[in-house]
Order: sequence, then structure tokens, then C-alpha cells
Amino acid sequence: MSQSVERAARIVDRVAAAPPTVSELAEEFGLHRSTMFRELQSLEQVGWVRRRPTGRYALGTRLAALAKEALDSLDLRDVGGEHVRRLHRRTGNTVHLAALMDRSIVYVDKAEDESGGRMYSRIGKAVIPHCSAVGKAILADLDRGSRDAILADATWERFTDTTITTRERFDRELAIVKARGYATDDREFEPFVNCLAVPIASSVGVVGAISVTAIRMVADLHALRSLLPSMREAAQAISRELG
Repeated sequence: MSQSVERAARIVDRVAAAPPTVSELAEEFGLHRSTMFRELQSLEQVGWVRRRPTGRYALGTRLAALAKEALDSLDLRDVGGEHVRRLHRRTGNTVHLAALMDRSIVYVDKAEDESGGRMYSRIGKAVIPHCSAVGKAILADLDRGSRDAILADATWERFTDTTITTRERFDRELAIVKARGYATDDREFEPFVNCLAVPIASSVGVVGAISVTAIRMVADLHALRSLLPSMREAAQAISRELG
């Protein structure tokens, strides 16, 4: 990858994280302010970023359109959408659909419990593997090399008292997930949320996961486990349609 393309990608990633100013980007990337301004102008011309009236930069409309086209082209999202909504109607909880995409795991669909609190997950947003049930459910079914590729950039950041923060402990957790066939998020990213997930497979292997998430004051992990038959039914139906 050329240096200019790599830098452009890193700038877009940084803009996606939190809208920065030219000066902030210049300092972070070690560039002169005028050089960073030209970089942003180029990205603005192709619609990848846009300048807000405040002077900060946000993702551009063209990039948003491309992201939607990429998501719409995913067989898993297309096939799984109705099953996500059916499971949501059956359980009353927030349901996520996540897809394995090259070296990352991405939320591709979601049916949200409107009475629940605001959650990190957004369609098109990358899953944080080490503290998410969908991440664990997918990784547990991957071979060592594929798992290593996805976790290569893991920071093992601690978000709550129950977050897993080492690869060694995470591998032990994945072995448990593999043996029992489902994964849990026991308040590992957000202290008020817990989640259960089961993997979705096709003829080529694991391709994603479906999960049910709840505010733990409403339903703890024990209560969510009663929904496993419905979750597995949804995952199996999606698997059959994927072929």
C-alpha cells in the first residue's frame, strides 16, 4: 500500500472516531498544518470527509453511501434481516447481527428494544472482539491463524471490572464458548448491559453471529439463557438460507 493511500485511510479512521480540526490532525500525524489541509481538501473533493461550520471535519456523504452499498451487498444481512426482527418480536430484547468481514467483525443489522438505554453498537460499526458476545461466538469457531489476524490490533482495553484483558485468558474463554455453543458478555463493555450470542455458519464455515442483549436490571444472564432455543433456531434458519 502506498504511503499516501495508507495515510488517507488513517485520516478517515481518525475523523470517524471524533470530528477533529485541521490543527489537531496535523499535530497527531506530525504534518505541517498546510499539508494536512491539502490532504483534507482532497478527501473532501471525493466526498470522504466534509467540513462542518465549526471547522471540524466529519465523514462525508459519499463514504456513507459506499458503506450502505457495502452493507446492502452482504448476503448475511440480506438473509438475516427478517430473522433478526422475528427474534426481536419473540424476545422483546435488542437483537444484533454481526458479520465476519476479512479481518474484522462488523454489526450489519440491529432490532433495538426502544425502552433500553443507548448502546455502543451501530450498524456498520466494528465489534470490539474481546468484550462482546458476538465477537467471542465468531472467534471461537475460527482456526488459530484467522483468529490471530482479527486480534492482531487488539488493545485489550479494560472497560469494566469484568472485561477480559489478556490474550491468554481470552483464549480460555473461547474454548469454553466453543464447547457450550454460545458466548456471553457479562457486563464486559458496558456495566449495565449483558448479552448472549450464537454463531452462524455457512458451507464455508462461521460467517457471523446473532445475539440478544438486555439491560441487566431487566434480564440477567440466567434469564437470557432461556432464550437460547429461539436464538439457535434463528441462527440455524439463517445458516440454511445461506447454504
